[in-house]
Amino acid sequence: MGAIISFLSTVWNQIVYALSNIRVFDVIDILVIAYLIYKAIQFLRETRAGQLAKGIIVLVALYLVAKWFELAVLRWVLAVVFNSAIVVAAVIFQPELRRMLERIGQINVGSGQVLDSEEERTKTAVDSICKAAGNMKESKTGALIVFERKTQLGEIINTGTVIDAKPSMSMVCNVFYPKSPLHDGAVIVRDGRLYAAGCILPLTQNNNLSHHLGTRHRAAIGMTENSDAVVLVVSEETGNISIAYDGKITRNYTVATAYSELIDKLIITDEKEKESRIVAVLHKVFPWFATQNKNKSEGNGDEN
Repeated sequence: MGAIISFLSTVWNQIVYALSNIRVFDVIDILVIAYLIYKAIQFLRETRAGQLAKGIIVLVALYLVAKWFELAVLRWVLAVVFNSAIVVAAVIFQPELRRMLERIGQINVGSGQVLDSEEERTKTAVDSICKAAGNMKESKTGALIVFERKTQLGEIINTGTVIDAKPSMSMVCNVFYPKSPLHDGAVIVRDGRLYAAGCILPLTQNNNLSHHLGTRHRAAIGMTENSDAVVLVVSEETGNISIAYDGKITRNYTVATAYSELIDKLIITDEKEKESRIVAVLHKVFPWFATQNKNKSEGNGDEN
């Protein structure tokens, strides 16, 4: 018992010592490493690399077992595999590594800023989808398009078919063409791409909705009640364009107004949330920042 108490006391003293000597650059260092680990986990979750990583973990575990039980041949075979691991990983993860290096290459050295390619992809996708919605409005072709935001929609994607296609007006119209095998369902837009089609959405449980709203509209509302997604709907009966968000739906959009509303929800709202989170972190890490920010706000209030 005394040994355990001594161990815990030693650990506690080390933690107190580390916290008392922490510098601003140490905090930045920790945040950078945490961000890299987060992006690595996200990378493994959202690509086929996740399954391959599981296979590598199994091989490592197998090597440890072979080493423990002194299985010489198996150890030799696995050692040969691991010696070529870098080359093998480069071949297997070539598409993912290429995409990652392309993102790194988007750094603007002159200004020190990263070009927001994600924002550009979102704008391009919204533009193509709104133009397609305009065509489907004229032909009264029903459509249901879900824009994924922070909440991952993996369970919804599993109910449909992954297409992972570049968004274009013709592509969207073809998916929702009445004789298309994937027209009866929703399209999921992820990272500015048409990621899956023919997906089944949960219906809303709200019984106080207008009886004029059909199944597509109720599915759109239900989707936004269960996630932070934004959903665009084209009515098959009237051709009206509607947008659902946060459990509510607004109707009678034009192509232009639908584009503005989607950009506001998908880009501007996200930017405001990011700014608020950054300020909150700065307030916690640097208390003097909160004081200065408060004084600045009070100063601006006096001027007005």
